[in-house]
Amino acid sequence: MPASRSQNLPPNSARRPHVNSTPDSNPQGRRRLRRFLHRRDDPSRFGFSVDWAALKDTAAVVLPLLLVVLVAFWIASRYIRPAPPDTFVLSTGAPGGAYHLFAERYRDILARDGITVELRPSAGSLENLERLRDSSSGVDAALVQGGVSEPQKDLGLLSLGSIYYEPLWIFYRAPAEISLLNAFKGKRLAIGAEGSGTRALALQLLHAVGVKDPSALQPLGGNAAADALIAGKVDAVFIVGSPDAPVVQRLVKSEGVRLLNLENAQAFSRRFPFLTALTLPRGVIDLAEQLPARDVTLLAATANIVVKEDFHPALAFLLLHAATEIHAGSGLLQRHKEFPSARETEFRLSDQAERYFNSGPPLLRRYLPFWLANLIERMVVLLVPLFAVLVPAFKILPALLEWRVKSRVFRWYGEIKFLEEELARGSHPDQAEIMLQRLDEIERGVTNTSVPTSYADYAYNLRTHVDVVRNRILRMARALPADSDPPTAATEDTLKPAP
Repeated sequence: MPASRSQNLPPNSARRPHVNSTPDSNPQGRRRLRRFLHRRDDPSRFGFSVDWAALKDTAAVVLPLLLVVLVAFWIASRYIRPAPPDTFVLSTGAPGGAYHLFAERYRDILARDGITVELRPSAGSLENLERLRDSSSGVDAALVQGGVSEPQKDLGLLSLGSIYYEPLWIFYRAPAEISLLNAFKGKRLAIGAEGSGTRALALQLLHAVGVKDPSALQPLGGNAAADALIAGKVDAVFIVGSPDAPVVQRLVKSEGVRLLNLENAQAFSRRFPFLTALTLPRGVIDLAEQLPARDVTLLAATANIVVKEDFHPALAFLLLHAATEIHAGSGLLQRHKEFPSARETEFRLSDQAERYFNSGPPLLRRYLPFWLANLIERMVVLLVPLFAVLVPAFKILPALLEWRVKSRVFRWYGEIKFLEEELARGSHPDQAEIMLQRLDEIERGVTNTSVPTSYADYAYNLRTHVDVVRNRILRMARALPADSDPPTAATEDTLKPAP
């Protein structure tokens, strides 16, 4: 007998004429996933019947995917930060000083977003640093002058950027003009109060030029230092402050007091990267009196916002936004939008400050209130990986479900294929009874296979193929020779041709 085409019969072959579509050609095939409920066939009974086979198959596919989603959700939650606190402590400076006055403006701006800033006055930058280093101080952020830090002690501190210049004013009394710091060897110098940033900066510069006599260095600063200079009790004073500071205005206008024009300021700025050489134009302090009387070269440090390493990123962006509002304008020593900026300091620039200076404020915070923008940003950390798992999962879910059902049905095709191969090899007609028994076992297996109602067509198509093979076996059985044993009673009904 020539090999029938049924021996290579694919599941979706033309011998399944009653099948109008397959999951691959039916655009609604994937909707089978939702067919758990069916209307009852008995019109006298209301409600729906549950397709438990479909529910079981779907659960077997969905539950592992759900577990993957939960794991992804848990991993993402490990990277989400808690909501920002609604209060923090900012260490400032002496009451009435520039640091404290600026800190009050920061407090007022952050209050608009519901953040309470507790201001804690101090003696200056050095005390501010000590508070940041001390974990028990309760201080979270501080205003610190550049150049006063000890890098080995401040590895856990970050900078949010520089916010304005702090020029160093060196006023002196002398019959002749002085243009180098070396000329102050042996002179009486007021270099600022203990713990102040002025004193720390002055000591660095004086030690660099060899002025190290501690008996000549007096701990006077501000108005006390100005009084001592005017009274002739000291020969020079070091003051860090803005051109508008009252003590600077007073000394610039004092008779017999000179302002040091530092000729080698560029050399100092190269040796000390936190310093900048600035030119104070003639007459910029007082145009009517033409003060100063000529251009003067000064050295300037910068004031910086320094925070602890665990300072909340959302609060860091708020501080940077406030710094832009306060310090972005032009001044006597700075151009428009020159500050805040990422200038070189002893502190490592925080990631938030680096993004802010490179790209500006986060997109959401440009248009949304702080609390809403922060909520959305925190949720995105969870939702992005969640959708990264869910979207592919929902795409492969119907295919996985269909594969699971097909695998239970199509495994019987292997048995049918084996019988067809035996027929193709020309099996002896007396093997018909054995082959029919095996075919009956296959059919019972198909009948006992649990298949969801929406996939029942696969089982019915398989039964159609079983009948095709049975008819071939019966045709072979009719070819028994006359002297062969007749079919047994057990298979008498089986040998009847299939309709």
